Amino acid sequence: DKEVRAIFLRLFAQLFQGYRSCLQLIRIHAEPVIHFHKAAFLGQRGLIENDFLTKVLNGMAFAGFVSERGPPFRACDLFDELVAFEVERIKAEEGNPPKMIKHVRELAEQLFKNENPNPHIAFQKVPRPTEGSHLRVHILPFPRINECRVQELLQEGLARSQGAPAATRGDKKCVVPAGPPVGMFTCS
Repeated sequence: DKEVRAIFLRLFAQLFQGYRSCLQLIRIHAEPVIHFHKAAFLGQRGLIENDFLTKVLNGMAFAGFVSERGPPFRACDLFDELVAFEVERIKAEEGNPPKMIKHVRELAEQLFKNENPNPHIAFQKVPRPTEGSHLRVHILPFPRINECRVQELLQEGLARSQGAPAATRGDKKCVVPAGPPVGMFTCS
């Protein structure tokens, strides 16, 4: 699952390389409006005649992408880093499948880490009792829970978690890296 998502992440990073250089921030209104200059993006990449990319850029999904990822100051993620810093790596790996597969696996591992920031916390499922299990004499009844001890454990856990640093980094806002300009890319 994560490797398939990593492949799509690479595909969209390649497809939208340099998109940030074609964003225009319009501050006429109280809330800034972000506009994507499609003609400049397609023209600088030499893809004006490309029907597929033109349809992608005209779609509602891309408009949502621009409105969500357009602001210059927001929380960055793996896609932003890939578009900004891995452009040359992706280009160099085009003719080398083993390197490409290695990079896909690295991205998949990063996606897994992003979704599971605390891997040591694992919840085990308790199996359902089998039919007739309540009739077995050799199994001791479940002990009563001591409410005072439960409260003590909860308080200890809260005290430890208040002093610990936050596990996720998605909340930190920063300046989104622009990456290389669109003019660098020519696609076939």
